[in-house]
Amino acid sequence: MREVNFETYEFATPLYALSVALRDQILRAPLGIVFEEEELSEEYAHIHLGGFTEEGRLCACMVLVPLSDKVVKMRQVAVVEDLQSQGLGSKMVQYAENYLTHLGYDIIELNARDNVVEFYKKLGYKVVGDQFVEVGIPHFKMKKNLITP
Repeated sequence: MREVNFETYEFATPLYALSVALRDQILRAPLGIVFEEEELSEEYAHIHLGGFTEEGRLCACMVLVPLSDKVVKMRQVAVVEDLQSQGLGSKMVQYAENYLTHLGYDIIELNARDNVVEFYKKLGYKVVGDQFVEVGIPHFKMKKNLITP
């Protein structure tokens, strides 16, 4: 896999617009769901993280939602199709965990689609509770403690 650099970017910037397009292409369009303006407007206070190739192409992204001063929710994780299954998602999650630890967060939670639960388990996330349906497909709530006991 080629070199990818991770960095945060601000809401309502050209990079943010690219991330919305990527999230739509990978996560929403296959389900026939579109982003609503109201939904996107709530992302102003979230942390936006992207992976960029050496050429500056946005190839992966995620949104991190602070829920408290110690807990953050990871959501909308997307990797471009031509780079999926090459370890990029794992690297981005690990980068996010390190970044969030530096900011003082202790716990990450997420709602994982049924087909990616094993991916997150390999990264140390644990299923919490029963399966539920979100955006019309099965999900599981998962958590990871960033502070080693």
